[in-house]
Amino acid sequence: MQCYFLGTGAGVPSRNRNVSSLALIMPEYHGQIWLFDCGEATQHQIWDSPVKLAKINRLFITHLHGDHLFGLPGVLGSRSFQGATSPLTLYGPKGIRAFVEITLKTSHTFLRYPLEIVEMEGDDCQFEAPPFSIRAKKLDHGIPSYGYRLEEPDQPGRLNVEKLEKSGIPPSPHYRLLKEGKTVTLPDGRVLKGEDYVSSPKKGRTLAILGDTRYTPEACLLANRCDLLIHEATYRRDQEDLARKYFHSTCTQAAAVAKEAGVKHLILNHISTRFQEEECKALLQEARAVFPSTDLARDRWSYTLPPHGAS
Repeated sequence: MQCYFLGTGAGVPSRNRNVSSLALIMPEYHGQIWLFDCGEATQHQIWDSPVKLAKINRLFITHLHGDHLFGLPGVLGSRSFQGATSPLTLYGPKGIRAFVEITLKTSHTFLRYPLEIVEMEGDDCQFEAPPFSIRAKKLDHGIPSYGYRLEEPDQPGRLNVEKLEKSGIPPSPHYRLLKEGKTVTLPDGRVLKGEDYVSSPKKGRTLAILGDTRYTPEACLLANRCDLLIHEATYRRDQEDLARKYFHSTCTQAAAVAKEAGVKHLILNHISTRFQEEECKALLQEARAVFPSTDLARDRWSYTLPPHGAS
């Protein structure tokens, strides 16, 4: 499972950073790709990436500011122009339906595939989107802005085939029953318990992908014990007043959320275009002083989540 950053800048595109878009690429789940936010020129960023429009089957919008939204009509249309016919589900705050319907109607864009639009209302929403259970909570950004927590189910443990073979039990339908944790009786009368031949379940992975927000306890709730937290860091440590004024977070506030929530790894995203390379390095160091296991995203960079049960 790979997080691929298509755009990592805040507000407007720059020479080094496009505006917000993140792809979650899941080869272990039939190659599904989920997109989180879709800023202007996202489809241009996709051309030089491992993302395929036809493989995108879920698209999540955190909030309705243009730098997270203006690329959506182009992506929806191009997915159709390229011949995709598989369904796509779009999630976002109330108003996303009107935006999509008006832009597609005005531009006379016809979609060849079914598009389902799910509008979220309220402070806390929960729903299933296989392979994840998803919780969305409203953050603090002036307009409704959501963070998403993705929880993968635990995976069954490994069947100890070597132990079975040493016990003189060749491959048979009993293997499947034992792997399911069931008790079986062999023709010779022996009774085998699945728990004796299957390792402990592998813990499912969890990640939190947040929209724009001030520092808020809601972010900590979404990120609690996550394997990965992706949090905006529009400003540096000494710019908390600006962050509060414009409903954003500093790099150290993002790091504080990661520390308080007990996450394994933090990625800083949504970086102000005012910061050049050296300032970005300083921003990262400021965050690492609070939470050492931190990276700073850049366009066309990816982070691979460890497999199930990895420490």
